[in-house]
Amino acid sequence: MTTTAVELLEVVWGRASTAPTSASQLRALHILEHHDGINLRTLAESLASTPPSTSRLCDRLQAAGLVERVVSPEDRREVRLHLSGPGRAFLAELRARRERELRTVLAGMPAAKRVALLEGLEAFCSTAAAQIHGAPLDVDGRTA
Repeated sequence: MTTTAVELLEVVWGRASTAPTSASQLRALHILEHHDGINLRTLAESLASTPPSTSRLCDRLQAAGLVERVVSPEDRREVRLHLSGPGRAFLAELRARRERELRTVLAGMPAAKRVALLEGLEAFCSTAAAQIHGAPLDVDGRTA
């Protein structure tokens, strides 16, 4: 059942399309959204990647206009990474498209099953956040 649910969720998510980004680029954008101004080394660690690979990934994101590189005022050798305005707009639109796709599926479910799913997802989010970030999420999706 879990495998089927994951595969179906990927299909629903896929209908919202993440083009023009790859899965690793999308992960980088999400990290930058939550950790604005981090350096390349920190992003590489967050992605479990190497700095050269992460630098190439950022080159592609910068070329697409989604990321900006800014020289650190404290140390000119360090470059800080920021989502650009179009990068923020891309993530907002992606979330809106995904939400529309999920709402379409949820609208076809009986109300009691939607409530049960919501309760299960809240428990999932709290547990996953605790494992990933060391802190559970509150009801608004922020670490508590």
